[in-house]
Amino acid sequence: QVQLVESGGGLVQAGGSLRLSCAASGRTFSSYAMGWFRQAPGKEREFVAAISWSGGSTYYADSVKGRFTISRDNAKNTVYLQMNSLKPEDTAVYYCAASSHCSGYGCYRDGMDYWGKGTLVTVSS
Repeated sequence: QVQLVESGGGLVQAGGSLRLSCAASGRTFSSYAMGWFRQAPGKEREFVAAISWSGGSTYYADSVKGRFTISRDNAKNTVYLQMNSLKPEDTAVYYCAASSHCSGYGCYRDGMDYWGKGTLVTVSS
């Protein structure tokens, strides 16, 4: 079992940047694939980005490709989401997720096992 706590959300103007962090408990963090998802008001939760356990593979939603970067520091049990060139449509609650068994985009997108409680990102126009 792993517990996830997100931080770094807030209010930012369009065009600005934020870095989200997700701190994970447990000694086996380096064996988990990690991901970021978001849910905007009135919409379903959607995949944003994922990173393999080693950090060697990353995946992004088309809507954030080229603007967001996912990374991880296994020594710190932390995964990050660097968000640049933010747009009002990026406004959402952002959730960190983890999987001990996923390998590949499809599973990262649909098969995460553990979830944080989320952090709110608001982008003003």
